[in-house]
Amino acid sequence: MTSSDRLRLLVLGGTGLVSSAVAAQALALGHDVTCVARGTGGSPPPGARLVRTDRNTPGALDALRGEQFDAVVECATLSLRWVQDALRSVRADHWTFVSSVSVYADTYSPGQCARTAPLRPPLPDPGIGYDPAVDPEPSQATYGGVKLACEQAVMDATDGRAFVVRPGLIVGPGDDVSPFGYWPLRMARGGAAVVPADLAADGSPVPAQVVDVRDLARWIVDQAAARAEGVFDAVGPAVRLADLLGEVADEVGSDTLELVPVAEEELLAAGVQPWTGPRSLALWPPRALHGALARDATSSFAAGLRTRPIAQTAAAVLRDRLGRGVGARPVAGLNPIEEAALLRLLGR
Repeated sequence: MTSSDRLRLLVLGGTGLVSSAVAAQALALGHDVTCVARGTGGSPPPGARLVRTDRNTPGALDALRGEQFDAVVECATLSLRWVQDALRSVRADHWTFVSSVSVYADTYSPGQCARTAPLRPPLPDPGIGYDPAVDPEPSQATYGGVKLACEQAVMDATDGRAFVVRPGLIVGPGDDVSPFGYWPLRMARGGAAVVPADLAADGSPVPAQVVDVRDLARWIVDQAAARAEGVFDAVGPAVRLADLLGEVADEVGSDTLELVPVAEEELLAAGVQPWTGPRSLALWPPRALHGALARDATSSFAAGLRTRPIAQTAAAVLRDRLGRGVGARPVAGLNPIEEAALLRLLGR
């Protein structure tokens, strides 16, 4: 990399799942990285400069005044004020805003794309402190509305020349929040594993769509270097959940593993919850999420997004969770006692 290719990159964040992956990817590519974070949730990747500050305090970004950055990656979660303050305080040639597919109003209909899908109403900053460790899934109407208001602020301040990415379900090493992490651990344990049947009760295929945080980070850094513009969904290919789970099983499953598909109506009758939380079947979406997990990302792939096979993600997640000792604390899924009881109830 020549000095002219080297970015002076500012990551507003640096210790969260996405922001730390962006910082690590940029460093790996030889860029100069500054991270802005409180630093209470960990440290940014080695090699990054940390500006420690609380963005809720007045003048939080004063330490950056007078500096010029080639690109900024803004990862603010639920604060329009943070985004507006950064736009006023930071000088940069290019902005990326990490938004969310939660900005879309229709989560039912598969095949929608970023260019034409209906949006939720934008919301002003609700004025609350958002802590993903306490509340990883705030009201999607609020979350999506605030994200959309932040998008609009970035686009207005840059005359529409920013890069806005709307990730779907983000998975991969370091993720302790999404329901995906249940499955590599469960498949590796072996035995009879309850999985959702391929078809929902209405006969529609049960969808799945994820993006590995490392692929998302690489795309963001590459597009920042290219000064890319536009609004794109950041999602992997839309697939059937049964196919995704089959790939996970083939990659990390124990020799004793047996997948036991169970119909949606049987799961609901037995009190099994969809998607996440206690006594849930992880990653099994309610009908209301089928559209959110089957988006058309053709334009994103044309713009350079590349995603790895789900088997590689599953193997990395298993290594990461076991290596960090978090394998016993899933945020979703059936525990072994619940799963065994369900199989007995169903006579399987």
